[in-house]
Parts: sequence; C-alpha cells; structure tokens
Amino acid sequence: MAVQPDDVLDARGLPCPLPLLKAKQALARLEPGQLLEVMATDAGSWRDFETFIEQSIHEMPAREERGPVFHYWIRKGGEPGS
Repeated sequence: MAVQPDDVLDARGLPCPLPLLKAKQALARLEPGQLLEVMATDAGSWRDFETFIEQSIHEMPAREERGPVFHYWIRKGGEPGS
C-alpha cells in the first residue's frame, strides 16, 4: 500500500492481545484523521483488529499479509481538533 502513515507501530513478536493494546495507545497519541500503520506477527491480530474497527469510530482503509507479518492501516476517527 502506497500510503504514508503518520505513525508506525512495530508489534512484531508480541502475543495476543498486545498488538491491539499497543495500537490503542498509539491511536490515543494521534489526531483525528491521522493514519497509524501496525505491523504484527500474531495471527489472532487479524480477527482482533477487525472486531476493534467494527466497534470503534476508527477506520481500517487497508490490511494485508506479507509473509509472516500482518500490516494494518488505521485512520483515527473523530473530529479534527476535538
């Protein structure tokens, strides 16, 4: 994906549920509309991130699997400046 993220989280090697927890912490530091890229190796993260996005105000414009690494792009929801 040729999108420049505003922040990158390397959660490779972390077991479930740490990739999602670390992503939530990283999103809290971003402004609404900014993009976070997450890299994880935990296979359960595919389902975890899907469920998280369904239950949140955030969007996941893309996700892909590159070998053993899962990549997620999450756009922080909410109003800019709020």
